[in-house]
Amino acid sequence: MGIMHYTHPDILSFIDMKKTPGVMENFNVSVTIDEKFMKAVKESKEYDLINPRTKEVAGKLNAREVWDKLVRGAWETGDPGIIMIDRINNTGSNPTPNLGEIESTNPCGEQPLLPYEPCNLGSINLSKFIKEPFTSRADFDYESLRKCVSTCTHFLDNVIDINSYPIPEIEEMAKKTRRIGLGVMGWAESLVMMGIPYNSSEATDKAEEVMKFVNVSCMNASEELAERRGVFPAWKNSIYDSGSIYFRGQEFFPRHSARTTIAPTGTIGIAAGLQGAGIEPFFAVVYVRYNAAGIDALKAGKTPEEKDTFFEVNPLFEKIAEENDYFGLKKDELYRKVNDNHKSMVGIEEIPKRIQNLFLTSHDLS
Repeated sequence: MGIMHYTHPDILSFIDMKKTPGVMENFNVSVTIDEKFMKAVKESKEYDLINPRTKEVAGKLNAREVWDKLVRGAWETGDPGIIMIDRINNTGSNPTPNLGEIESTNPCGEQPLLPYEPCNLGSINLSKFIKEPFTSRADFDYESLRKCVSTCTHFLDNVIDINSYPIPEIEEMAKKTRRIGLGVMGWAESLVMMGIPYNSSEATDKAEEVMKFVNVSCMNASEELAERRGVFPAWKNSIYDSGSIYFRGQEFFPRHSARTTIAPTGTIGIAAGLQGAGIEPFFAVVYVRYNAAGIDALKAGKTPEEKDTFFEVNPLFEKIAEENDYFGLKKDELYRKVNDNHKSMVGIEEIPKRIQNLFLTSHDLS
């Protein structure tokens, strides 16, 4: 993650740099903004550029012109994003304001961090905790989930101590704040197993219920660990310390300054056999994949042979399709229909509406 403040003298070239192929292509980039900047955008006012080394004024830019350029870049290439730094620092995202201000985030943007501060992440596959799946009684096994949250919290705490750090400053911050990020994945799969459409109010209510349970269970596990191992060293004057000027009304004694986060879980989601990475919907129900020979054919502008082409099918849909005799179609015929329909089953008349609504993809959702 590369983040630059809107007052930096190089901000315009930073906004445009990823338009050049091969430049910073493995980076996410974002521009730091605040309320002062957005007010200047609304009023189309100029603001000062500040040399970060000398803190001297190094020029001026029109805020609205910078904003328009930023938005255009995000539309054209997906970069840059924005980080609302004042709002982040005024929330629980910075539990230790006594140590300084949040300046950046981890590579995917889900974990705000102080300078030199790391955070190790782990995600629980929620679809492994559905009891009586595909029945009217399907729901989460909360006792098993609680035990898993406790184990994961303990595991992530151990990682902080056993880890090898690249530089001393990072190790110091890791052990001072003991920030961990326990998250979830497989939400879309869980909803299918409970018979709940992704975009329903029932799904939203269930999400609040589950994540509140994970949050509370993780805090409880963190406090239990703190009783044996001690609170995080920067607890004094943190937002959890009732004697601190930063106290926010809830006194806790956790082992970790922050505990939960929602990450994209792209790589680990694939490793876990999930299409519903993180809390996202399915990106496709059925899509075509090619082996190496098929990819070579595509690169040469040819149509890949059938033996080099195969369908990647959502395992839950595959199970339901098989149980329903592929809805009166041949297997490959059904899969081809879904693939050719934006990888979605919405509108395919052979598939019952109830099942269509269970497998809504990102293409189907507003």
